[in-house]
Amino acid sequence: MGETEERSPAGVKYYRLAEVEEQNSFKSTWIIIHNKVYDVTKFLEEHPGGEEVLREQAGGDATESFEDVGHSTDAREMASSMVIGELHPDDREKIAKPVETLVTTLKEETSWWSNWLIPALAATIVTLMYRIYTTESE
Repeated sequence: MGETEERSPAGVKYYRLAEVEEQNSFKSTWIIIHNKVYDVTKFLEEHPGGEEVLREQAGGDATESFEDVGHSTDAREMASSMVIGELHPDDREKIAKPVETLVTTLKEETSWWSNWLIPALAATIVTLMYRIYTTESE
């Protein structure tokens, strides 16, 4: 028996993350932006930022990259014409958000070391070297 197609109550087709991840070639390039699945295959050559930008995001979540660029209203309208469905609700938590939290935590810990301890140690070493140098000069 074949797999049944899942649709939202509003009739929007749901795609599983694994399905989207497979669409990462020149023949078929899909990306996810705000949990909507876009087929950008035919748009690769027309993309003002170059096709490489879309290819880097192929098969994955491009929300952060899309928003960081600050696309115009016209670009957003054009993108809406490429929507083919939505990411299945069960897969929405699987895309990169937990990793960002971990990275943020590590950065905070690293910044404490780099902002306080390392400069303090450097200042102490410079002070000791200065005192040794001036003592030997006398």
